[in-house]
Amino acid sequence: MRYVKPTRYSYLPKPLDRLDIIGLFECDPFGNWLLFKRIIISIVGWFTYFRYTTVNRITIEGTEHLENLPINNVLFLSNHQTYFADVIAFYHIFCAVKWGFKDTMLPPMYLFAPRARQYYVAASETMQKGILAKVFALGGALTVERSWRADGRDVKRTVDTSAGDKVRTALEHGWVISFPQGTTKPYAPVRKGTGYLIKENDPIVIPVVINGFRRAFDKKGLRFKKRNTQLSVRFKAPLVVSPEESVDEIVEKVRRAIEQDIPEQMDWVQGPGGQ
Repeated sequence: MRYVKPTRYSYLPKPLDRLDIIGLFECDPFGNWLLFKRIIISIVGWFTYFRYTTVNRITIEGTEHLENLPINNVLFLSNHQTYFADVIAFYHIFCAVKWGFKDTMLPPMYLFAPRARQYYVAASETMQKGILAKVFALGGALTVERSWRADGRDVKRTVDTSAGDKVRTALEHGWVISFPQGTTKPYAPVRKGTGYLIKENDPIVIPVVINGFRRAFDKKGLRFKKRNTQLSVRFKAPLVVSPEESVDEIVEKVRRAIEQDIPEQMDWVQGPGGQ
């Protein structure tokens, strides 16, 4: 269903949770304290704000598609260029939209009361590498074990069946960012799991196309690689998906929506075997 009435989670037992009008004891479905999550998002936001507005310049388009969205059951699907810089930019924009900003992150007053009902899908191995990664994980990471890749190598292992449950739970509570290609490599195929996720949950699907992050930051998205880079984040209108469409059809529709068709020149150079 498109809209699911969000459940309120609290550390207080029912019916005492109704007395918590300001949400001081409110938590998310995974037991994380929302107040602490807001503090983490605010701190990370202040530390990273100038990376997008001064050191580099970000252009934001299409936030009108976010203005009237429900507070939950919204799935953002985007191409992926760095581990963290992409997600942090999305968090900035989501918080800015909450404050009524349109296509801008200026000024950063939204960081005084950031949006907390937001999550992002990330590989478990990525969120375990270093203290910063673990801090970022507290901001809403839905960690999954990738069945096709680990430590930079192609692998084959059992599919993480808990991944779908985590995303489903997060969608019932808020917005979820997912990178359907599961890698920062451009033009990689969209994973079929995205198609199943859309069919099973019927979320509002917002395609997103980003650019410039790969040039501006290193692979992790923590260090500068090139300053004065033009970054762009473009939100598209909700993707129309029919219940009759197959998983393969949905996957193909997502691939086109996030503009991951292999350019003709690249396809010609690689040849039919992709070599």
